[in-house]
Formats: sequence, structure tokens, C-alpha cells
Amino acid sequence: MEDKDLMEKELLNAKSACDLYMHGAVESTTAEAHTAFKEALNTSLDIQNKIYNLMAERGWYSTDLAEQNKINQLRQKYSN
Repeated sequence: MEDKDLMEKELLNAKSACDLYMHGAVESTTAEAHTAFKEALNTSLDIQNKIYNLMAERGWYSTDLAEQNKINQLRQKYSN
């Protein structure tokens, strides 16, 4: 398996962990559980960001810029 494939897989795993911890924090019934999930979420977000930055540096994660007319359409749609 190529390095790029491994990094993509790890990025997806990190994003999944973030999603789980976010829902855990939202659904927590005690302050202790909420704090634990929130701390785990912050750690996972840091890991996700590091993986993303490494991929972006290598050109393995490309992003497309949004077209200005689409931005304007959405802005108008949600300002009403």
C-alpha cells in the first residue's frame, strides 16, 4: 500500500474518531463524561489537523475553491 493511501486511511479514521467523540460530548449526561469526550475530541482534532497538513504539504489533499457566484447564491439564500 502506498504512503498516500495509508495517510488517506488514517485521515478517515481520525475524522471518524472526531465524529464519535463530538457525539459523545453532546450526549453526555455527566460533567465528567462531557469533559472526557471533549478532551478526546480536541486531541483527535489535533491529530486530524497534523495528518491533513502532512498530506497537503505533499500535494496529496487538494481542495477546490468555491466559485464566487455560488457563495453569493448561498449567502442570499440563508440571509432571508
